[in-house]
Amino acid sequence: MKLNTSKRKRFRVSNKVKKFASNDRFRLSISRSSKNISAQIIDNNKGHTLVSASSLEKEIRSKKINKTGASTLVAELLASRAISKNIKKIYFDRGYYKYHG
Repeated sequence: MKLNTSKRKRFRVSNKVKKFASNDRFRLSISRSSKNISAQIIDNNKGHTLVSASSLEKEIRSKKINKTGASTLVAELLASRAISKNIKKIYFDRGYYKYHG
């Protein structure tokens, strides 16, 4: 089965991240579209999502703000949920997106 470019990029980046990831850290995965953004913290060893936040949630959707403001609120919501579950260390899995700050 031949993979397209985006899937090849995603596999290449995630395999590099998994090599250097330690067992005491969880993976932060970001998904974005032209209108929405979502983030989740995943335990790679068990394959479970521990914490997630999205711009489609009622708390964020009720506020009429632009995409940049929504992403800030998603980050704050995800951070507060992670702290409540006692998650201190994570690593960023950029997927096939370029990281530029």
